[in-house]
Amino acid sequence: MTKRERLRERLRQRRERKKALKAAMRAEREARSGAEGKPMSPDPTAGSPREIERQRQRAINALERDVEELGRLSPTQEGTAEIERLRHEVDELRREFFANISAWQRLQLARHPQRPYTDDFIRLLFENFSEIHGDRNFADDPAIITGMAWFHGKPVMVVGSQKGRDTKQRLARNFGQAKPEGYRKALRATQLAAKFRRPVIVFVDTQGAYPGVDAEERGQAEAIAFNLRELSRLPVPIIVTITGEGGSGGALAIAVGDRVFMLENSVYSVISPEGCASIMWRDASKAEVAAEALKITARDLLELKLIDEIIPEPEGGAHVDPELTAKLIEPFLDRSLNELAQLSPAELIAQRYEKFRRMGQFFV
Repeated sequence: MTKRERLRERLRQRRERKKALKAAMRAEREARSGAEGKPMSPDPTAGSPREIERQRQRAINALERDVEELGRLSPTQEGTAEIERLRHEVDELRREFFANISAWQRLQLARHPQRPYTDDFIRLLFENFSEIHGDRNFADDPAIITGMAWFHGKPVMVVGSQKGRDTKQRLARNFGQAKPEGYRKALRATQLAAKFRRPVIVFVDTQGAYPGVDAEERGQAEAIAFNLRELSRLPVPIIVTITGEGGSGGALAIAVGDRVFMLENSVYSVISPEGCASIMWRDASKAEVAAEALKITARDLLELKLIDEIIPEPEGGAHVDPELTAKLIEPFLDRSLNELAQLSPAELIAQRYEKFRRMGQFFV
């Protein structure tokens, strides 16, 4: 078989794959739209999107491999133009795929081990970072990073969750699950920011507060509640970005802000889907169903007016290109700082209070 014949055969196979993939995506959208308003089945295997999404991902990957091989096989200018057109079509399919993935799939992206964490954003967005350690009461909690830095020539205070990359780091940082001393350290840093009139920039990525006995003995619930009260009346701007998992009160304890943003593939929920499934159905394997029911995605929360804006991510997720993710976050932070700088401390506190009082008011 000649190169030209192989090219024609590849083009034919590519067209068939693309046609089948579009048909599958159209059928799934119709199935989802038809299921709106109906009670959700507790059986995650009935109509579960996981296998469908895996098949779609494999099909898109196969198309990309075909295009790459076609590029090697095609010697003519006409063939090169066709390859560029095919690449554009595959890129469109991939964008459509990531725009319509399920809540469960977004949760997996939010939990990706290579997703950028607070220390990455500090390196990419800020200058002259000086870390603050300890809560002046018990210990330093490495699950939360705090410190002073400069952003676009302005002094700010940075607070954020930190999970750790490898097993050693994750154990040292307790998988990003803060203990009472972590929340008290965050509060100490924000109060220091208020003293010197510095805005506070917060990055949230945690499964939740640490539920161990030692944390409870040192007043975990009290530390979270105290943070909620004090952050709600802090007289400086607070800008919050959910970068990965926003888990329950452990996330909310540092997420009371004047602006609350979410990365496109991050999640924010009162409980993890696995925990919800264990309570509702006594079966953690039904977590996919719980993820859809909990409305944990950025799009869901924006519709419910629980967040202010969604920050787009690089195609494929923030872990694909952390530098680009930081560049996408940067204008949101800069714009918010400029807007909030026009308000007096009294106006900031009043607007923040009204913002959180309006949440959940669906029947008035």
